[in-house]
Amino acid sequence: MTNSTVLGERVTGAPGRGRLSRTAGFWAVAASMSVLTAFSTAPSALYGLYRRQDHLSSITVTVVYAVFAAGIVASLLLVGHVSDWYGRRTLLLPALLTGLVAAVILANSTSLPALFVGRVLTGLALGAATATATAYLTDLDPGPNGIPTRRAQIVSTVANVGGLAVGPLAAGLLATYVPGFHRLIYVVLAVLLVLALAATWASPEVRPLPTPRPRYRPQRLALPAGARTKVGAALTGDFLVFTVYGVFAGLASVFLSGSLHRSSPALAGLTVFIAFGVGAVTQVATRTWPLRRLLSLGIPVLLAGLGVIVTAAWVDPPSLAFFLTGAALVGVGAGSIFRSTLTVVISTAPANDRAAALALFFVVGYLGLSLPVVGAGIALQYVTFKVILLTFAAVVAVGILLASPLLLRNVGGEPTE
Repeated sequence: MTNSTVLGERVTGAPGRGRLSRTAGFWAVAASMSVLTAFSTAPSALYGLYRRQDHLSSITVTVVYAVFAAGIVASLLLVGHVSDWYGRRTLLLPALLTGLVAAVILANSTSLPALFVGRVLTGLALGAATATATAYLTDLDPGPNGIPTRRAQIVSTVANVGGLAVGPLAAGLLATYVPGFHRLIYVVLAVLLVLALAATWASPEVRPLPTPRPRYRPQRLALPAGARTKVGAALTGDFLVFTVYGVFAGLASVFLSGSLHRSSPALAGLTVFIAFGVGAVTQVATRTWPLRRLLSLGIPVLLAGLGVIVTAAWVDPPSLAFFLTGAALVGVGAGSIFRSTLTVVISTAPANDRAAALALFFVVGYLGLSLPVVGAGIALQYVTFKVILLTFAAVVAVGILLASPLLLRNVGGEPTE
């Protein structure tokens, strides 16, 4: 056994080897994360069905969404960082198992109690896994001197955003074309989560762990010393991007079934897929771009997309074509900003504190994903959807414009190939 020191902390060189190589483990972890994120957004295409078949009100669906988001944030704060101490695989396996339990519950019932329990467990699983898997991918594909590689950064963002895109589309298609059993998507995802557990079990644990283990504490919401301005700028963009994503994950079906009178689960899933999927494709297509150039693309395109979406709701009659076009533009803009901000955090955080930094990043992001949507769900009881959408777009646009100088000044830390 060999010992080494990382930033003054003694670590022991006893990582678990696993049955897979580093490269195979890298892709296994990426696929596992994609399955879990797909599971987390799959219900977005089904909320319209739940409202009609189970007689759930809009406010009830909003509460279901809120408990999911609360589960994510609580899990990130409580365990999102502990893989730095106990190992990536050690935390990722129970996270995937929790997701599997949630999928089994939702596959057997979509009654209100089952929805609450299933969505809380989904949130807990996603919160535990998202920072851990992102850090794990960076460990499995290190660059010179441990500097994060561009491949690790791109694959981690695509695994996150790409999974978020595929889940609603698959759920919507299955619910539309296998109408007798709209819970089939949960059966499919349960099988995939079993495979993800097996693949993660076989993946190597490559990062040496600290000895002795630090005393447990919840995640501290503090910016890393020496990079507060840079990481603070990244977190600002992170919050705003996730706020935009939250609208599509939580409210797209409200616009489609309400203003447009289109209740197809496949269409609801397609709308969310466009927003998230175009973002994932953008991240791959611009993988060699410097971050400042990427932000210079993302900021104006995101603003344009918000404008087109608002127009879609306010024209008479409301326009599906405008709404889908706006979703695509938002996908380009949000995907560009998301990759830039995540890269800053990954490249700034030291290896022995990377999961903690990523936990903070995703806490801020998922607060952006959840709080505005919950507020909008409550506001729908009093004002129209198009008023809410206009207010939301204006607030996000002002936030992006105010944050842009800070973001553009503080991007940096490009990963290696």
